[in-house]
Amino acid sequence: MNSRRHFVKSTLGLSALAATSQFKLLGAHHAKGEKWFDISLAQWSLHRAFKGGDLDAMDFAKISKHYFGVNAIEYVNQFYMDNFTPKVVRELKKRSADEGVRNVLIMCDRLGNLGDPSKAARVKTVDNHEIWADAAKELGCHSIRVNAGSSGSYNEQMKLAADGLSRLGDYGESIGINVIVENHGGLSSNGAWLASVMKKANHPRVGTLPDFGNFIIDRKTGESYDRYKGTAELMPYAKGVSAKTHDFNDAGNEVNTDFERMLKIVKDAGYRGYIGIEYEGRETGEVEGIKLTKKLLQRLGGRPNEA
Repeated sequence: MNSRRHFVKSTLGLSALAATSQFKLLGAHHAKGEKWFDISLAQWSLHRAFKGGDLDAMDFAKISKHYFGVNAIEYVNQFYMDNFTPKVVRELKKRSADEGVRNVLIMCDRLGNLGDPSKAARVKTVDNHEIWADAAKELGCHSIRVNAGSSGSYNEQMKLAADGLSRLGDYGESIGINVIVENHGGLSSNGAWLASVMKKANHPRVGTLPDFGNFIIDRKTGESYDRYKGTAELMPYAKGVSAKTHDFNDAGNEVNTDFERMLKIVKDAGYRGYIGIEYEGRETGEVEGIKLTKKLLQRLGGRPNEA
């Protein structure tokens, strides 16, 4: 469609986007020039473009590699739910392989609550996730990202979420896929609570996906949790990390999160896996927001991974 071609030509500009500036590391706690993690791109960073029809979700691997110079991707199931079939999975696998792009994980939403008070509902939610776990396996991902939605008291929700996660973890174990929980609202954005869920689940396939910016417990009341404390509490169980960004200053730093401090927490925890770009701002625009996030991560230890 014309709008899609216009978006790609005028906004993404292959030659401009492929050139990414390199910066020296900041901070005494990092060795000068040390690159200690790889960068992936979360599909949600382009959710407005995908939802608006400017981009085709089937082209995600190509978009990530050629327009942003990122050769590892994190899918979002919402963009494939309407016509999701094994044929779609095979095509995504082929396209990513053709581009030499690594499939890291699938973010799963709108599949029910793994901590539902009803056992039948929890079991149904586990069943709903299994097709996405199967897809992750076929694509070569290491995990599916899930939510720990529940209701009840603090301790009741902990018990229920741990039960649902353990059930799904058992399925993950059977096919070699991890089940990782993001701090994503409600009690899951309370670092101490989610860490306790991990302890209670006590499953080798169940872990966390700490998101730097998702520590709002209740949007109505504004209740939030300290993002640095929360990330530190979740890192011992992390099998992925999401570098959430919204706004940047003229120096290229994210204004809501001290990335140098946050990445020190991640590194000090011994994590050396992928850190995903997840831009969610509005002022800058999706394309520029992704570029700025990538530059920031590379400045603070992210490896250059352009083709």
